[in-house]
Amino acid sequence: MSLCPWLIVHSIEYLGLNPTSIDSVVVGKDSEVKMKAGQKLHIVNQLYPYTVQFKEDTTGGHGGNKTPREMASEERESHREALSVKAAKQTENTSVPDSLGENIKNTESFAPWSQGLKTSMQDPKMQVYKDDKVVVIKDKYPKARYHWLVLPWQTISSLKALREEHCDLVKHMHQVAEQMVQQCPDATSLRFRTGYHAIPSMSQVHLHVISQDFDSPSLKNKKHWNSFTTDYFMDSQDVIQMLETDGKVTVKEGTSELLKLPLRCHICRKELPTIPALKEHLKSHLPR
Repeated sequence: MSLCPWLIVHSIEYLGLNPTSIDSVVVGKDSEVKMKAGQKLHIVNQLYPYTVQFKEDTTGGHGGNKTPREMASEERESHREALSVKAAKQTENTSVPDSLGENIKNTESFAPWSQGLKTSMQDPKMQVYKDDKVVVIKDKYPKARYHWLVLPWQTISSLKALREEHCDLVKHMHQVAEQMVQQCPDATSLRFRTGYHAIPSMSQVHLHVISQDFDSPSLKNKKHWNSFTTDYFMDSQDVIQMLETDGKVTVKEGTSELLKLPLRCHICRKELPTIPALKEHLKSHLPR
């Protein structure tokens, strides 16, 4: 198995929580270790072994003015997104205990990196609001000036795991989202939307509350844009109605293809050729 593209650099820096090792040498947290082709990288207590294969650098250096670390960061994010649809579609019939000790049917299997939300929601430094049912955190990679996530304490893998009995919880999530908008200092000048990604990349159902300026350096590619401006983004009220009517949330076949649509302004529907061109165009819609 070849290593994912972000490891084309000849060193690896351990940033996460899970133990990592190269061959039999453990890499300490925040340590950077040189690697050679053919060595084995073991991730998460040696559960995921990878054999390193470096590919030729076709950029003529380190990608222009970008540092190796910046390139690695961008490549990691792109690789994570490329895996997200595949990870979300994989299913398995397992039961996992929720926060109350009850067993809930888990209908989806996510890659190990996708468990990050479960860690963030427990971190007091990440929390901006919480009650006995939900917690609100700031998105680590906000795609707009204001971008929050509303998560239930109860373990629910994704939209597909929601059922009629979750109606009250989902309505409460929507109410909390509205409260977040109301307390926002720019609530009168910016529009907001609340909704869910039809095919999430992260485990644990989460409601996005996002301002429609999309003024953020973290919005970098077509997948980012289309995940919030097409039907890939399912409105919170529509999800509530599905649960009340059908007792479940239905994701249309072919929804993942929406991420490949051309870049179009979500306000005037003008088509733009690139993300930089789109961002420049969006400035014309910002409040003056």
